[in-house]
Amino acid sequence: MKPVFYREKWELLKLDPNSIALKSLAHRIASSFVDRYFYSDEYNESYVEMICDMATVFDDPLLNQIAAKTFFSLIVERLCDDFAEPQTKTYNRLICQVSGILRRLPSGRALNEGLNSFHLHTDEQLYQRIESMRLSPDAPLPGDLQPKKILILSRVTIGADVAVTSVICQRMIQSFPSAEIVVVGNIKLRQIFCPESGIRIHELHYARHGGLVERFSVWLDLLRDVRCELVGLEQNEYLVLDPDSRLTQLGVLPLVPDRNYRFFNSRGKQGYPAKGSISELTNAWLDNILGKSEFAYPSVHVHESLLKAARELRQRLDPVGNHKFITLNFGVGGNMRKRVPGDFESRMVVSLLRDPEVIVLLDMGFGEEELGRSEIVLKAAREAGIRTNTLAFVDLGTADPDARLVGVECSVGEIAALIAHSEEFIGYDSACQHIGAALGVRTFTVFAGTSNARFIRRWHACGPNLSEILYVDTLSREHDIDAEELIARLRDLRYPL
Repeated sequence: MKPVFYREKWELLKLDPNSIALKSLAHRIASSFVDRYFYSDEYNESYVEMICDMATVFDDPLLNQIAAKTFFSLIVERLCDDFAEPQTKTYNRLICQVSGILRRLPSGRALNEGLNSFHLHTDEQLYQRIESMRLSPDAPLPGDLQPKKILILSRVTIGADVAVTSVICQRMIQSFPSAEIVVVGNIKLRQIFCPESGIRIHELHYARHGGLVERFSVWLDLLRDVRCELVGLEQNEYLVLDPDSRLTQLGVLPLVPDRNYRFFNSRGKQGYPAKGSISELTNAWLDNILGKSEFAYPSVHVHESLLKAARELRQRLDPVGNHKFITLNFGVGGNMRKRVPGDFESRMVVSLLRDPEVIVLLDMGFGEEELGRSEIVLKAAREAGIRTNTLAFVDLGTADPDARLVGVECSVGEIAALIAHSEEFIGYDSACQHIGAALGVRTFTVFAGTSNARFIRRWHACGPNLSEILYVDTLSREHDIDAEELIARLRDLRYPL
């Protein structure tokens, strides 16, 4: 439908808004933008202007968040998940247009002042900056650069920080052993990068579910914190690395002079491995800017206290040491397309436990939906005659020593500790597959929710041990999925244990 039609609908709805109608109209406008773009490469600014208006005009932030969520889920994610050059270019154009709209609002005054401080006064100037970085070869670091401090931006999600950020940290420690390595991101990163890792976490929160202004304004917080971290350092004494971070809207928003900044275009660049994982691409980028090749697998560093608790659980459940431990996580981060529908999870767990030498540790997950699915798995196991036990990680010392399926309520660091003391990890495409591979544990990922081969290749787990995927077509064959066939394929992948 033409923008003028939706504009009329929006002007009427603006006078008497309700959340249901707002969600419907925002979805239709965003989908129309994507429809026109995919059909004929048309970039229609009017659709974007309406979405921005819907995401900023109300005094009630909850009403603004409806269109903001739609903008990111239906437009941004579709452009970024394809890992293709045309979509990357369009994403950059989109974010520059949105930045221009926001900076002209009263609530965007600080955003405007921040961009002006980099002499970026127009959408076009911002666009030319990011496109120049995207299209130019990766520039080697200056020969006189001797950084005392290296700031590395978080990718915001734990899985991406394991697959990408941890690789950057290792390579920087190898190349500049005397530099302080600082990762800017969520406090949860401390659970996988404990102090013994040599990495300091500078806490900065990104509002993944906030409004449009809030999500862009995090750049102002980041800019302030970066400038504070760099106080007292000379031009050749610091380096800022941006691994396509949401904190800068994937590199669109600047932080420091280009000489001290390097941007990793993780969505692809000429010369990067065409079929490589995101971790392999990260290494290729680092080879280019460092001028040397030293491949680093992803890594995590879990607190020793958590590892000790997991180790003691294993000894409690298997004092003789003749069992194999498999840790499972069925979390999908709220993206239900990533899970296999039906009773696949329960059947798989019961199938694993038919082997008398196997003990399964099940991450109970987070939130009502994930906890509910875990309870279904536990119930199915009990009905199959398998002894189960459910407890919090802090109570591992009270685990039933005769249980063969143990459901554990745990945090990111705690599930990492359980995986570290297992022979295998099995789960959906999530942070845990990257944690498992990084820990050198045999990792099997049930990859559903996409038919994009490039996306799967980019995000498959990378580690020193075996890492395999089990692809499931939940998009076109949702009602034809044979759970037993999937379990048999998984059994084939796992053989021999």
